[in-house]
Amino acid sequence: MKVGGIMGTIVVIGGGELIDLETLEMDREVVKLTQKANPKALFIPTASSDAPGYCDTFNKVYGEILGCETSHLLLVSQTYTHEEIAELIISADLIYVGGGYTRKMLEIWKNTGVDALLKEAYNSGTILAGLSAGSICWFEYGHSDSEAFDDQGNWQYIKLEAMGILPGIHCPHYDEDIRVEDFSRMVKGGGIPGIAVDNNCAIIYKDNEYKVMSTREEAKAYRVMDSEQGVVVTQIEEHPSYRPLHELYSAL
Repeated sequence: MKVGGIMGTIVVIGGGELIDLETLEMDREVVKLTQKANPKALFIPTASSDAPGYCDTFNKVYGEILGCETSHLLLVSQTYTHEEIAELIISADLIYVGGGYTRKMLEIWKNTGVDALLKEAYNSGTILAGLSAGSICWFEYGHSDSEAFDDQGNWQYIKLEAMGILPGIHCPHYDEDIRVEDFSRMVKGGGIPGIAVDNNCAIIYKDNEYKVMSTREEAKAYRVMDSEQGVVVTQIEEHPSYRPLHELYSAL
């Protein structure tokens, strides 16, 4: 696990309904991080199979409310040349990845070269953000419900390999379903730190620093790590200013 090489910005949102403005404070921060009045915001809804309603919601929130010039990369419903994909990604000031079927999304990205282009965008200073599938994708691994999209009801959470820009294994929606118990099971014996985020909470990774923010008092982020005493879960404190990233991982 490499911690010291993070020199870019990723906003990891644990969950929440974009359409109901539950994450608006975080979305506003994503836009603010571009340091532009009317940034170009690219939405990648691959995980939802390019759901039209999701695209409309993104236009409303990031376009009408937050003042961005919005565009969409529709890898499921449209066909692009590699050059067209690259132009959309490279020209964006911020890129937001929506939620849904994480495994399918990552497979499509690999087949189209989008994963490599997103890493290039990150290294060039583009602000990256996302929720659920769109937060898992940036880490080494994710605690994923992808099996639920394939199965007829008998499914389990899986450890899904992701892009590896951020260190550790990430669990979104930590306050939903059986994720607390199941994520501890997944972290146990795995030798890799866990970063868990509730709905309506986010961690901002920025140039070897981090900050937690939330839109509900009870929404938190947590470190989850295996130890000789068992799996230890520790709340990641919310501070008004950024903290050194090594503090986030050194406790693990």
